[in-house]
Amino acid sequence: MSDVTRAKDGRPVHHWRRDVIELAALFTAVAVADTVANLIGHGPDGTALLVISAVALAATAGFHTWWARRHGHAPPTGDTGARPLPEGERAGQAEQPHVTSDPVTSDPVIAESTLWRMRTTVKDEPGSLAALCTVLAGQRIDILSLQTHPLANGTVDEFLLRAPGALEGSEITRSVARAGGFDTWIERADTHDLVDAPTRVLGLATRTALDAAELPLALRQLLGRSTIRSLPAAPAGGGHGVPVEGVLEDTVMRLRAPEGGVITVERPHLPFTPTEFARARALVELDARLGPRVPRSQDVMTLPEGRDITVRRADTGDLEAARAMHERCSSRTLTMRYHGPVGDADRYLNHLLSPRFGRTLAVQTASGRIVGLGHLLWDGDETEVALLVEDAWQRRGIGSELLERLVALAVEAGCESVYAVTQSSNTGMVAAMRGLGLPLDYQIEEGTLVITARIAPQQEAEPVMGVAEPQADTARRP
Repeated sequence: MSDVTRAKDGRPVHHWRRDVIELAALFTAVAVADTVANLIGHGPDGTALLVISAVALAATAGFHTWWARRHGHAPPTGDTGARPLPEGERAGQAEQPHVTSDPVTSDPVIAESTLWRMRTTVKDEPGSLAALCTVLAGQRIDILSLQTHPLANGTVDEFLLRAPGALEGSEITRSVARAGGFDTWIERADTHDLVDAPTRVLGLATRTALDAAELPLALRQLLGRSTIRSLPAAPAGGGHGVPVEGVLEDTVMRLRAPEGGVITVERPHLPFTPTEFARARALVELDARLGPRVPRSQDVMTLPEGRDITVRRADTGDLEAARAMHERCSSRTLTMRYHGPVGDADRYLNHLLSPRFGRTLAVQTASGRIVGLGHLLWDGDETEVALLVEDAWQRRGIGSELLERLVALAVEAGCESVYAVTQSSNTGMVAAMRGLGLPLDYQIEEGTLVITARIAPQQEAEPVMGVAEPQADTARRP
């Protein structure tokens, strides 16, 4: 066992056994000096020898003191007691390998790490969070970020964790329960969750300010996997009885939509906190204050015959122009598009053009006439695409161009797939979907053909408690 241990400040601390040995050596030296003094003192040169011995002893003691002080303040050259964190336990990308040492062979071992999002409730009392952090540290889990949501009967703590890859979510949940956490929810996270909450909220607010169609997507990204429905205003009074400040009911929140309707957000098995409700309400209020808005950028498209047309975003302000296009379309074209009575086609336009339910692209001639419409409609984790091109402008590549642009918007919005509802006889739509160069799935539903294009791989998620997957705002639309 070493005679010297290191204190927290790095200075050497002497062991008590060393002090006893030094004291015994001192007494031995005194006894030897007394014996020598007695022998020399009776000789003829005894006094001179004693003086010389005293000077030599003083010089030796002075040198010893200087040497001890010099080495006691020198920087340590060996182990300082500090241990760097393993590479995998530092903040970084998910699934990043880190190197540890095998406890038996001391050989380096590469281990995988996983990011988790976890939410748990603890008692609002001193030490509760410390106990939770201690348990997580015991499993070699890094806490990358922490948010607290105070409640009346406790505090909801939301963590972003980096855990060893072999550690399952259920094991983390059981450990949290032993530390006093309850109502725990956990799921896999990815590198996008490394962005801190204020930065993410500001980014969502910016997107909403630029485009009214972003509000449903921003709410879903703000609140996680949830079901969002937009309901129109009631004929009398509006708002379906929802006050201006909104209503929070455990796993459901209702907010007054800017146009007078109601936005309902549901997230089963994971109640909303007052903080989340306040953030969502602030986002909706921002949208309401800015009013209707759609980015007015436009692109020029050159047709095979050399004529230029314009592709731009459209909204409810283009309702009359869209109805005029309907009047110029044949019954067969409208039937292919709406799969129902042609006389009912106009009643869908206000819904389809609303930015609350998706994004619409319009193809416009130099004279300002709309000759084509492409709709990207939010439908949970899948998104519907729909096209309508006026008869006189068909077979000129307009439909394919619209479809490619709509898929690009879906990728930008983070959608994982798009589907089109059509008929097998609609060879133009089938060819346009094949032209995307994406994996396609075909299925027949109630006499119609549904073609689904996968534009992104499914994200791996392992929720321990039930989590609502994003679902459609409405049923599949015409």
